[in-house]
Amino acid sequence: MNAAHDRWTATRDAAVWAPHGIAALTATLWLDDVEREYDGVPGWWRADGTAAVGRQTPGDLRLQRGEATHLGDLMVRAVDRDGAIALRAWDPAAASRRGISAIERAAYDPAFRVRGEFGATPRAAERSTVDGRRDDIVYAGAVIFELDGAKLELTVEQEDDGSLFAAFSDATSGTESYRFRFLRLAAPDAAGRVEVDLNRAYLPPCAFSDHYTCAFPPPGNRWAVPITSGELLVR
Repeated sequence: MNAAHDRWTATRDAAVWAPHGIAALTATLWLDDVEREYDGVPGWWRADGTAAVGRQTPGDLRLQRGEATHLGDLMVRAVDRDGAIALRAWDPAAASRRGISAIERAAYDPAFRVRGEFGATPRAAERSTVDGRRDDIVYAGAVIFELDGAKLELTVEQEDDGSLFAAFSDATSGTESYRFRFLRLAAPDAAGRVEVDLNRAYLPPCAFSDHYTCAFPPPGNRWAVPITSGELLVR
């Protein structure tokens, strides 16, 4: 047993299965300046600059990106991607309608918790998302580590707080686990050392709803070895 890992697991379950949590997303509606009615979301919606504008919802609404409100049981939020505005909707009943209620996880295994070395050498690459979008990104660098004798490289993004984020796939992807997974690492120390805990590999939001726009792993993060740890599948 690992108490810290158990707390992390409980936090993940709360984030996923809360009434308006990750699994509750029912729509991502990309708006333009033409007012339209959309199935499952009350009112008529359009984009106006950086805002999503709704009419008769009831009462007119103007949601700047990041702002949310409730329409009955639904929660709606305006989001943007490179200037394009979308309205997202979360419904507390969505997960049960899809027939999902649990995350299948591997048992905690200390062998999947290893030391890595972060090299802060930016690398440019094309990124693609599950909804078919492609763009160019400059990754912050890569983390090198060994797992059961295999040397692995993890291309990472770096957050404002110094922590690292990556998407990866492995030999279990698409069969024993979802087609790819996410991983967050604490900020490296001054010497570039970083802990890689693959017990905390977690399912991307798109494993729970088709309305997310997750990015696929870059080519260097598609490993031939099996990673039989962390979150595996949705049940």
